[in-house]
Amino acid sequence: MFIVDRELEKLQAEGRPIRVGMVGAGFMARGIALQMLRYVPGMELVAISNRHVEKAREAYAAAGADDVTEATSTTALEELVSRGRRAVTADPMHICEAGGIDVVVEATGAIEFSAHVAMRAIRHGKHVVLMNAELDGTIGSILKVYADRAGVVITNVEGDQPGVIMNLYRWVKGLGIRPVLCGNIKGLHDPYRNPTTQEAFARRWGMKPPMVTSFADGSKISFENAIVANATGMRVAKRGMHGPTVEAGTPIQQAVDWFPLEDVMNGPGIVDYVVGAMPNPGIFVLGTTEDATERHYLELYKLGKGPLYCFYWPYHLCHFEVPNTVARAVLFKDAAIAPLGAPTVDVVATAKTELKSGAVIDGIGHYMTYGLAENTDSTRGERLLPLGLAEGCRLKRDVAKDAVLTYDDVELPHGRLCDQLRAEQDIHFFGSSVAEAAHPQRVVA
Repeated sequence: MFIVDRELEKLQAEGRPIRVGMVGAGFMARGIALQMLRYVPGMELVAISNRHVEKAREAYAAAGADDVTEATSTTALEELVSRGRRAVTADPMHICEAGGIDVVVEATGAIEFSAHVAMRAIRHGKHVVLMNAELDGTIGSILKVYADRAGVVITNVEGDQPGVIMNLYRWVKGLGIRPVLCGNIKGLHDPYRNPTTQEAFARRWGMKPPMVTSFADGSKISFENAIVANATGMRVAKRGMHGPTVEAGTPIQQAVDWFPLEDVMNGPGIVDYVVGAMPNPGIFVLGTTEDATERHYLELYKLGKGPLYCFYWPYHLCHFEVPNTVARAVLFKDAAIAPLGAPTVDVVATAKTELKSGAVIDGIGHYMTYGLAENTDSTRGERLLPLGLAEGCRLKRDVAKDAVLTYDDVELPHGRLCDQLRAEQDIHFFGSSVAEAAHPQRVVA
């Protein structure tokens, strides 16, 4: 951060701002627009795309920028950018293709749509910043392969918990301490919440009920921790993670006693979460060291006797921190958080209620499914259906409440890019595709 701010100030002074195009104009996207336009030197939000273009205009207007022009072609957008004009467009591919734009921020939360956006941006040599845990947790590893081949950065964001956790992970590791648990602090977890139960909260904060539900039912935390696992090589100790619930207000430093030592100390480490601890909504990393001298110093500095030491950050500030991620990608080719290689943890679709044969599965944070984090070797071995691919699938048989869906339970929609990329991810890293075994005619690797 303390390098990023100086570099942005230098770009501002030289009149060479980072030029950002954003896809999406929802709750978080509006916050990003506000931050970039009002408070970040050396960075210009040159274009916003949204299916309903008036929403893109409103995102600009809320940040005090009323003078925007609609672009209906890539050429028109390029011309506006070259003249220093801000633009809105209904077609995100114009932003992905237009010259003069350095980075695309994807802030929709969709999967199939966002897969097309990410791939088009990568093919046109643009860095991709994802405020989209669902996409990253489903096909992030193969998107990283394509980004590496194209010489661009793909990254999830600081501000969301995964990016903040990764910052802390890197800092702890840099101290010479081995991170063994990366964790998230939640105030609520109820897998049976739905848009109806969350409607009042969503209305109060100007959010969509399914988004709020995805936080409450555990789907979002599962995706976020899958991203962290895939960026660090960690795993989950069990399906769904431990997720201990403690008395409200319990200090997070006590987390050193909340997880089985054998799960934490053995192997590559785990991702997990706690409910009720403070500071909420913070994040934490548990680390360990075998160096007796270092343990002596850590006890002196009030971190306890070990073997586990708790490091934490008291908050994550969502859209406030996104410009830092953009700057790191463009200026230093440094991803805030991206997959190391093969995925280690997936998010699997689990029945929120009894599901009936013939029904078409609704979206994440809706009425039919919630997500559980599971190790990828189990996902593959049991042919479990990723939550990120579940929407739009038609059930071939009844599924009991709380049962994890498999590929054999569903018929995949025809022709989706997300299914193709998931199959390609399987083949690239593991040599075979789970989806191909179930539906060979629908997979194009």
